[in-house]
Amino acid sequence: MKQSHGLLAEAWGVYESRTLHEALLKLDEAPATRGFTFQNERGEERFVAFPALHAESRRRGAALQALGMKKGDRLGMVIIDPEDFIATFLGALRIGVVPVPLYPPMHLGGLDSYTRQAAAILSSSGSSVLVVSAGLASIFWAFVDRVPSLARVVETSSLTGDASALREVLVTPEDLVFLQYTSGSTGTPKGVKATSGTLIANIHGFMGASLSMQPGVDTGVSWLPLQHDMGLIGFVLGPIYWQISVTFIPTLRFLKRPECWMETMHRQKATVSFAPNFAYGWLTRVAKEEELGRWSLGHVRALGVGAEPLHYDTLKRFTDKFARTGLRPDVLLPAYGLAESMLAISMKTSTEPMKVRTLDAGRFRDEGVSVPANGGEVERHIGCGKVIPGHELRVVDEKGRPCPDGVRGEILFRGPSVMEGYQEGGAEEIIDADGWLRTGDLGYLVDGELYVVGRAKDLIIIRGRNISPQTIEWEVNKLPGVRAGTTIAVAVRVDDSEGVVVMLETRIAAVKALKAEVAATVKRVIGVPPADVLCLPPGTIPKTSSGKLQRGKARRQYLEGKLGREGSRTAGAMGARLRLGLQVARSWWARARFLLRSRNTNEEEHRHE
Repeated sequence: MKQSHGLLAEAWGVYESRTLHEALLKLDEAPATRGFTFQNERGEERFVAFPALHAESRRRGAALQALGMKKGDRLGMVIIDPEDFIATFLGALRIGVVPVPLYPPMHLGGLDSYTRQAAAILSSSGSSVLVVSAGLASIFWAFVDRVPSLARVVETSSLTGDASALREVLVTPEDLVFLQYTSGSTGTPKGVKATSGTLIANIHGFMGASLSMQPGVDTGVSWLPLQHDMGLIGFVLGPIYWQISVTFIPTLRFLKRPECWMETMHRQKATVSFAPNFAYGWLTRVAKEEELGRWSLGHVRALGVGAEPLHYDTLKRFTDKFARTGLRPDVLLPAYGLAESMLAISMKTSTEPMKVRTLDAGRFRDEGVSVPANGGEVERHIGCGKVIPGHELRVVDEKGRPCPDGVRGEILFRGPSVMEGYQEGGAEEIIDADGWLRTGDLGYLVDGELYVVGRAKDLIIIRGRNISPQTIEWEVNKLPGVRAGTTIAVAVRVDDSEGVVVMLETRIAAVKALKAEVAATVKRVIGVPPADVLCLPPGTIPKTSSGKLQRGKARRQYLEGKLGREGSRTAGAMGARLRLGLQVARSWWARARFLLRSRNTNEEEHRHE
């Protein structure tokens, strides 16, 4: 360990930068063997060394300047291909332009809902240019009419500027690097202001102290969406700052063939990756015996898991099944964070075992205390490590008083990683005068270890007992016929008390028996049957663009009788084509009006010369 810490300290001395702009400039000094590898949909790979990546960022930065963009301007980005995304993002970073990454539309059936939300984000951010993947401009020109600040839409293929024409800018740690819009799992997305100062403080915490990353030794693999903080900060900005090589798998390729994740880890001899809880369960189900016999994963040091509540049974099945590959159980690295803290708040270190508490489920539900089980129903909670260095963490009750160890309360976080604010304002509602960030999440501490158990506003209160919806959802998701990861449990008013409504997706036509099983499962878990059970077709349950369940939206849709009819994630092919045709028509009209206005402006200027 002393030798490892020595290497770590030496690395920080070599790669220390005050801003991410400065770290980008230092890529010219990186060894030609380090860089990013990009897979396509067929799994073919292309390696781009860090110096070449910086050269491409200069070309794209010059092209953005040629469009009239200057430091501080906002650049909307709807880019599917990872290589295209990263090159464009870094091109903006190179000239001090602030990228605003947006998820691309995943389903034509949700195009109307998608365009409303994307237009709201572009308007909120004040984006003046929207850059999109090749072939998408005809769809997105309609945004010019919907977003007052937006002047033009360009495709990434047009960003081919002359690097020698780039005008250098001065960038400080206080300048914005990008706007990270929250997932919207608990409401309307908000633009988190990410500066070099806040980002680098977080990168020091998770890549240094927790992961102990060593340039030239460690390599990463990621299939995570680059529009999300875990994919962007964890596998692009952090590795650029640290000069760590990473292989990027297209998210759609992983969704179609999840086994490509461990196939790439095996072939690249990669040491680090990260994913939400559901991905480990999915991979456990689909991995074939032949693949498990062929893969060698003994070199893996850390498989991070976060972004959603952690389920012990899921992770245990994963490590048990993958033991034959040489993968050690202690490589699982639970973590907790959110966009308002840039990325990480707490994380298990790569040198300690994962902590699991087996506790009395009834006492925890009824009293919010974590005490060892003594017979009866048990619940298992996974520790998410200790707070990252240089930061503080506390758990408080409803009156803001610190909770004793093992007592559930709201998680608060303070330190240099806390965001500068929201683009729309209103950060003072969750950040107090002393700098404490109210996360809205529930958890408890034991000897400094954080156990996260859910969101405060999602709590279901039944007969005075606080019940986390995940407690119900996890058990229902195990039932045959239920599409994994689609169950939502919410509280509704029933007469003079609260009841539970369970919604789920299934492909089963005869749902009467499934509803009975769900009702029996809920009664077993919380002691009372649900007030209602809804079995819905695939694509009905509302989720954010990053795949998180939207319980608040589902509850509202249920109460308004709109569940499945408002922004469904899928739709019939004919309806999708009609919506797409209408969107393209709107885009062509918007582009024609823009060109006409531009021509009239040029003619007016010519007459005055």
